[in-house]
Formats: sequence, structure tokens, C-alpha cells
Amino acid sequence: MFKVGEMAVYPTQGVGVIEAIESKEFSGQTHKFYVLRICDSDMTIMVPIGNAETVGLRSLIAKDRVSSVFDVLEDKPDASGGVASWSRRQREYNDKLKSGDLYEVAEVLRELYLIKEDKELSYGEKKVLELARKLLVKEIALAEGKSEEKVTEQVENIFLN
Repeated sequence: MFKVGEMAVYPTQGVGVIEAIESKEFSGQTHKFYVLRICDSDMTIMVPIGNAETVGLRSLIAKDRVSSVFDVLEDKPDASGGVASWSRRQREYNDKLKSGDLYEVAEVLRELYLIKEDKELSYGEKKVLELARKLLVKEIALAEGKSEEKVTEQVENIFLN
């Protein structure tokens, strides 16, 4: 259970701060909600406490696990399986982003960077790449207490080699 003031990650939206825990009544039943303000957009999301795990609300990645996220980015998978169509890959990427798992977000980012080496990304691919990079960079920056610029530089350097 989160406390007011704690940071939490909401899939596809990113890192937010629990601003309040409120009770609301619906159909005669009272439900408790986390009021989560997303850092990047100032969007507020109300997450039913009983549903928090189901929707993927989770704590920030632990600082000691950040290096394994970079390991995922550095891993160059065997591309012999060929590249699936964009619509199939987009579905796969969106599923990974919706999972809220930072390792899966890292996989999406890595794959799009690798595709970018061979061809110009489409508008849709660029949007997914930007979202994956934003989600990953923000969370790692907050987990490690670094600036987003420093983390972005670390990520970019992996793909320059």
C-alpha cells in the first residue's frame, strides 16, 4: 500500500506522486482511491486501491536494479527471425508498455533503436520510441537521483556504439 507523498509508476503514463487517498461512494458502496498526479503531465489519475496491482501501479525501480535495465538495453538480440509487420510490432510494443514493467519498456526502446539503425522510423514508430524513452528516462532519473539529461545521455551512448 502506498502512502501520501510516495512516488508510484502508472503504466504508459509514467511516474507520479500519491497526493491523497480518498473515499468515494458508488452505488451505495464506499471505495478508497489513490489520487496520483503524474509528474510529466500534471494529469491526475484516481486508482482504486483494490485494483492498483491489477492496473500495474507499482513502486519506482530500486536503485540497485537500474544496472540490469541498462543490461537489457545493451543486449543485442539475434535478429535472424526477421522483422514482423509494423502493426504486429506496434501491438506487441503497446502490450509491453501497458505492462508497466521497466524491463519490457527497455526492450521496446532497444528494438526501436536497432530498427532505426537500418531505416527511417515511421511516425508511429517514432511516437512509441519517444514514449518508451520518456518512461524509462524519467523513472531511472528519479530512482538514481540523476538529471533526466544525464540518463538520456547514458541511453543514447549505448546505441552510438
